Amino acid sequence: MESADIKPDNYYQNVREEILGFIPRQAARILEVGCGEGHFGRRLKEGTQREVWGVEIVEAAASVAEQQLDKVLSGDISSLIDDLPASYFDVVVFNDVLEHLLDPDDILARIRPHLSERGVVVSSIPNIRFFPTFYELLAHGRWEYEESGILDRTHLRFFTFQSIRAMYERLGYEVLRHEGINGLERLPRKFHVANAIFRGRLSDMRYPQFATVARPRSGAPGPDRR
Repeated sequence: MESADIKPDNYYQNVREEILGFIPRQAARILEVGCGEGHFGRRLKEGTQREVWGVEIVEAAASVAEQQLDKVLSGDISSLIDDLPASYFDVVVFNDVLEHLLDPDDILARIRPHLSERGVVVSSIPNIRFFPTFYELLAHGRWEYEESGILDRTHLRFFTFQSIRAMYERLGYEVLRHEGINGLERLPRKFHVANAIFRGRLSDMRYPQFATVARPRSGAPGPDRR
């Protein structure tokens, strides 16, 4: 799963309030992959009867999450996924996790049998075309990895608005929502000029992340178990 490299103290404590609105209200059983210390899952449980599970590769964070969630599995999702109950979860959440995986396609394919009939996948994925990141590369030739953010040094994959949608559709999912989040309120005039020249095709560069809700497409083939 995601790298277990040492991170800042608050790295595993993010609540991700902006993702709460993408979780279907009727969801009763939820799995968060890369749950950190379980703060997002705790928010999902507040005032509800929801059952929330977590998977976390960092043992110390998983230990904290165990105090907040109904069940926590400590380890790599690629090794644990087949031990999850079949047709069980109404939602599987990947909050800034898929970009850390060696093979996100494999995980998204293998998680499908563990979704209930109404089950969906909800993900937040960084946007490599985010304007400040892209501008640093284009104008200054800078591509410097950081402790967190778009160029987190533990990212193994990079995505755009189009490639996220294409990934889900390629794997037999129907994309229900696909939206930019945490967008910049102000951008330099040169961006707006360029966006006008390209007829709005740069609008996705305003967003550092995209939130996606997708469900398995009826009749689409499941993962190849050969």
